[in-house]
Amino acid sequence: MNRTEYLSVIEKVDTYKRYGKVLRVVGLMIESEGPAANIGEVCYIHASSSESSLIVAEVVGFNNEKIILMPYSEVTEIGPGCLVESTGKPLSVKVGRSLLGTVVNSLGKPLDNESSLPKGLSNYLTNQSPPNPMTRPPIRKPIQVGVKAIDSLLTMGEGQRVGIFAGSGVGKSTLLGMIARNSSADINVIALIGERGREVREFIEHDLGEDGLKKSIVVVATSDQPALMRIKGAYTATAISEYFRDLGYKVNLMMDSVTRVAMAQREIGLAIGEPPTTKGYTPSVFSILPKLLERTGTNAFGTITAFYTVLVDGDDMNEPIADAVRGILDGHFIMDRKLAERGQFPAINVQRSISRVMNMVADQEHKEAAQQIRRLIAIYEENSELINIGAYKRGTNQEIDRAISYYPKIQDFLKQDVFDRNSLQETVQLMKNLLNGGMS
Repeated sequence: MNRTEYLSVIEKVDTYKRYGKVLRVVGLMIESEGPAANIGEVCYIHASSSESSLIVAEVVGFNNEKIILMPYSEVTEIGPGCLVESTGKPLSVKVGRSLLGTVVNSLGKPLDNESSLPKGLSNYLTNQSPPNPMTRPPIRKPIQVGVKAIDSLLTMGEGQRVGIFAGSGVGKSTLLGMIARNSSADINVIALIGERGREVREFIEHDLGEDGLKKSIVVVATSDQPALMRIKGAYTATAISEYFRDLGYKVNLMMDSVTRVAMAQREIGLAIGEPPTTKGYTPSVFSILPKLLERTGTNAFGTITAFYTVLVDGDDMNEPIADAVRGILDGHFIMDRKLAERGQFPAINVQRSISRVMNMVADQEHKEAAQQIRRLIAIYEENSELINIGAYKRGTNQEIDRAISYYPKIQDFLKQDVFDRNSLQETVQLMKNLLNGGMS
């Protein structure tokens, strides 16, 4: 750059800091007069108790030219007249390959408070637009998930997005841990949103394990944190996944759970005056869900294969969030409490689950074997009452006889110990052997 260019850049630099002041705090909402800021921008609130303590907040709305802010942390130190400083920028996090193996919060900072972030990281905005649909390559390659029930009957493709629908205590965290350890993806990004504090370390040490953590970045926003922190946890994890996808990696994004993201958005919506609609959820919940979920998938450089868990109260699959998410994603795996109660893990009900891209990523032989197994399960379950009370006599129907002989073998095949690992090819071969009367 020559002297003239330097001078023109200096002339354009805004050297002023803009401040406003806190007028009132109501619940989650902080109202301030000024500074000049746009929705989504980060502001610093200078707490009255200490000159050095800054509370980070985000502009979420306006009311009669007053700014409405939501804090990323607790608001106990804020009083009337506290200064509000505008940064003029939305939230960004530091991300890079050296972040692998770390556990961070929604702002991308290490959770243990002792270690500092590694050097050589790039700044990346947490709020990005979904890729242009015309630049998304179609999903044509299968991805190894490492769970037999999924690889055999619900085969997934690189860049597919699925929902794992389950009530509480049916084993979804264990399933996510198995996928993180066994999948053929290069990198895992795991978002634990609204989890109990006790479960975070338990998941990392028990379900994920040392091997899983080596190729993972874990983003944690526990249930005690403010609503904005919980939402930003989902956005930060998605942004980290996008960063690695743009470098050409195969990324797995696992979010547990998207229901708690929706609940956090409902809290914010109600606080800023949105009307509650379906089951108390505000309209903004149903507008942010597709924007968030559409950011994953394929693009011209790499893929993000996404797994979103959805909590279903009382195993009701038609509650509003479950319904909205199912309509956006490329498949759904339903975890059945009855299967868990009879000791079948992972408790995936393969009859009620679907992978919308299986027909495009599996070969003909694989698809035919999967259809045969699905048919055998369906025939057995349709006639299970007659079979169990002894009302069915062998020889009456050839198909039912075949289903009765194969059903125990199929159930054994679908069961999998937490630390068992099979490649996609091994799983498909085991399924073919099972149908040909070989060992399962």
